[in-house]
Amino acid sequence: MTNPNSSAGLLERLFKLSENKTTFRTEIIAGMTTFLTMCYIIIVNPMILSETGMDHGAVFVATCLAAAIGCFVMGIIANYPIALAPGMGLNAYFTYSVCLGMGVPWQTALAAVFVSGLVFIAISMFKIREAIVNAIPMSLKLAIGGGIGLFLALIALKNAGIIVDNPATLVGLGDLKQPTVLLALFGFLMVVVMHHFKIRGAIIISILVLTAISTFLGLSEFKGVVGQIPSIAPTFMQMDFEGLFTASLIGVIFVFFLVDLFDSTGTLVGVSHRAGLLKDGKLPRLKKALFADSSAIVAGAALGTSSTTPYIESSAGVAAGGRTGLTAVVVGLLFIACLFLAPLAQSVPGFATAPALLFVGVLMIQGITHIDWDDITEAVPAFLTIVFMPFTYSIADGIAMGFISYALVKLLTGKASTVPYMVWIIAVLWALKFAMFGG
Repeated sequence: MTNPNSSAGLLERLFKLSENKTTFRTEIIAGMTTFLTMCYIIIVNPMILSETGMDHGAVFVATCLAAAIGCFVMGIIANYPIALAPGMGLNAYFTYSVCLGMGVPWQTALAAVFVSGLVFIAISMFKIREAIVNAIPMSLKLAIGGGIGLFLALIALKNAGIIVDNPATLVGLGDLKQPTVLLALFGFLMVVVMHHFKIRGAIIISILVLTAISTFLGLSEFKGVVGQIPSIAPTFMQMDFEGLFTASLIGVIFVFFLVDLFDSTGTLVGVSHRAGLLKDGKLPRLKKALFADSSAIVAGAALGTSSTTPYIESSAGVAAGGRTGLTAVVVGLLFIACLFLAPLAQSVPGFATAPALLFVGVLMIQGITHIDWDDITEAVPAFLTIVFMPFTYSIADGIAMGFISYALVKLLTGKASTVPYMVWIIAVLWALKFAMFGG
């Protein structure tokens, strides 16, 4: 006879629910809450990556599976209520800077993501990752996040038709009377208002509402909600390593590595702090959490998507009471369930995702308020990092200018001794890259 409490006992042993002062019901609700705040990625990520020529349906499946794998590893091995999925900002860098900007085939870009994941796994086995993060000045860390926020905002405004090409001034204001532009603006305001009133799933709600309105007005075609799971074959194991280790592509690998390094580490610490899981200011089981992050990057690249990373939206689930990996497992199961929603993802018009990108930009730029703007030797490198990303349409160039200017400004103001050795190394490498190969 089966013990009715066997399942409950297994969950207790696996996730230590009692020890973490939580319950099965609370963890389920927390998982659903986190999922609602981040599930917009199953619509936005395929739309962004498909601009490289990747198959939309295959990227949709890869997005769902990569997110699920990351959540399962984080939940079961590390036992943290932190969900993972292909990261915003990293997917934009993959598409607009690497593939469209540099002309790199998406297969080669996937190989770069794969290698960056392997590097993550290697350094996660030791304390190298922590040493790198601690060595980078806080002003540059904050500026990188802020610059990516502006980069996403520029992409959002361009996709919505709010900003257009202008031969005289490079950019200009688009035709605000266009229905798609008005709907994008309406969607953004919708997200802002819902976020203010703490309505869960504000971003996905706005995407679905705009899609419904667009279909009703005949601006886009509705292809249904539930359907057959698309084939992942067009992107699965399509990585091309030939010619990957050139100077320019090593720089690409480095940017994937560096951006995800700050993003993932900051999210892990921030969400864990909010959940009260830090012990003496440190994260227990850190190596396991880092392994979940890095293994998800490798798996995601093999499946056919850009870097997978912990989501700050996990804090919504923590606020709902999530304290263990069961929260993350629930999110992973919901991503698996989304595999049948491919027709809905393909029904969403491009302008409907613009509000999501713009709002994520708002969230990412908030950190620059913590930069010491009164210290000009910190403010100038941070400013250059932030503005170079959107103005050069390249996250990599923004990071490069930030590190180079930080080293130079500190050197010329007599503060060279305060510059961490890691900053010198990165600055010199970027300077050599520009000197030998140009921009």
